Amino acid sequence: MGSGTVITDTDGHRVPITVTVGEHRPATAGADGSAPDGGPATGVKPATGVNPAASDGSAPAPRIGIRLTPPTGELVWSCSPEAARELAAALVRAAEEAENAATGRPVTVEAGELRRGDVRDGDRAMTVESARTDGSTVHVTWKSGAGRSWTQAYAADAAITLKRRLPGSR
Repeated sequence: MGSGTVITDTDGHRVPITVTVGEHRPATAGADGSAPDGGPATGVKPATGVNPAASDGSAPAPRIGIRLTPPTGELVWSCSPEAARELAAALVRAAEEAENAATGRPVTVEAGELRRGDVRDGDRAMTVESARTDGSTVHVTWKSGAGRSWTQAYAADAAITLKRRLPGSR
């Protein structure tokens, strides 16, 4: 599985990223055989020199591999699925923070122009999950920062003030 994502390094060079699922051995393992990220290490146990998976017939714990290929060489990291989820969540939070910081002033749109991802201006985070037009009424499903969802009906020409509007079309 490849992600096909490209980021840039501090010098502006393109750095392709590939994410894979499979057995990727951590560079080091603790004396107890654990990986640096807290997950089980795969491969040879440092104390015995034995590959536990080979000796007991069990499969190694699943690992997520992350390969970065900048112009200066290649970096290969691996982590447990739990650590991968934590990394993904941290990246999502950072992206949302960057998008919120990048916005200047709130923008006002008609309810009929709302689209998934729009964030309502106000003291509580409310994001558009979906918007469906039914004649002159727009049914908007909002999701709060706490994860609750609800649907609200608006006149199609009602003014809605947004804190953030992602690029794209409805």
